[in-house]
Amino acid sequence: MTHHLLLAGYGVRLEPLTAAHAPALAAMVDDPMWAGMTSPRPQGVAAWEEWVGAQLADRARRAFAVVTDAASAGPEGATDRAGIASPDGEVRGSTSFYDLSHPQRRVEIGTTFYARRWWGTANNPACKLLLLTHAFEDWGLQRVALRADARNTRSCAAIQRLGATPEGVLRKHRVAADGSTGDTAYFSITDDEWAAVRSGLETRLPAGAAATAG
Repeated sequence: MTHHLLLAGYGVRLEPLTAAHAPALAAMVDDPMWAGMTSPRPQGVAAWEEWVGAQLADRARRAFAVVTDAASAGPEGATDRAGIASPDGEVRGSTSFYDLSHPQRRVEIGTTFYARRWWGTANNPACKLLLLTHAFEDWGLQRVALRADARNTRSCAAIQRLGATPEGVLRKHRVAADGSTGDTAYFSITDDEWAAVRSGLETRLPAGAAATAG
């Protein structure tokens, strides 16, 4: 759904996803990056605008564009894995809260993808720290789940590095855009695990990077 939630800190800013982000997303996403998604990769800016519209139509979803937040990057600045500086507001990718249920005190984090230049950097830990802090400390939830196509070993490993606990695999749970059937690996973090997970994420962030979420 359309929302006004803005989370910023550690060199990244999660701002509400809009059609204005479509050109940057169209330019960065290729087929291997999209592998494991259940919908076909949008082709061209107009298709990405439609994809954004579909994310916003889901009332249980809060979709974000991930952009550089130079003000909170710290003395080392916001740089990619090649050490190239990123200007404020540069689009890095997208992520979402979805299946949000306040009565059940749970949410999932997913539909996450980043430009390749940000793989292996502090970008993902920073984004997850912002999202998890909001889920547990602002919303007061007790469970955050994450999932991935079980064939996507890179994503599954990245989720476990966050500190999430593997819960199991749902067999034949998803049909990919190419028609193939895959299993879904599920992970979760609960409120009683949050303090340890937060500490672990903070150690993966650049020295001096600021927490300015709000």
